[in-house]
Amino acid sequence: MIQRCNWTKDDALMIDYHDNEWGVAVHDDQKHFEFLVLDAFQAGLSWKTILHRREGFRKAFANFDVIKVSKFTDDRLEKLMHDEKIIRNRLKILGTKKNALAFIEIQKEFGSFDNYIWKFVGGKTILNKRKTLKDIPATTSESDAMSKELKKRGFTFVGSTICYAYMQAAGLVNDHLVDCLCYSKKSKKK
Repeated sequence: MIQRCNWTKDDALMIDYHDNEWGVAVHDDQKHFEFLVLDAFQAGLSWKTILHRREGFRKAFANFDVIKVSKFTDDRLEKLMHDEKIIRNRLKILGTKKNALAFIEIQKEFGSFDNYIWKFVGGKTILNKRKTLKDIPATTSESDAMSKELKKRGFTFVGSTICYAYMQAAGLVNDHLVDCLCYSKKSKKK
């Protein structure tokens, strides 16, 4: 029997995300922006809810092109408030443009967002050894530091819990359970 982290349940989309994306080290700025957007919208909701609307988010936010999102007009943002294919939360929608602008400033300062964000984990994935889902924390000292700094740089919806979820998604940490089929294969990737 295949053993994987049991948060996937029997949902095909969740299983595919778990097996192929979650915990894989991201070094592409567009993918970093995508995960930041999706994790910000997840605040207060389940990941399943967000994942099942991912294509709607992709369309709504210009395939997560940070330059295009940074140039969204007030009219375009207002139209998104009525888009049933995404979460229609005004603060999160407006926050996405705000985060795009802050993201671009980091790219200018560090050459890429990737160069910046990996410093929070010393440049390599933190390999945890979790045995049960109860062992996985909601926050860590690294996510606390990331949250504090991102807020100083003008980001919104980047509390420590959201930052830790982002770190898991983008592979800054490997929180696959030790008996999960993905644990060893993801721990070998840098």
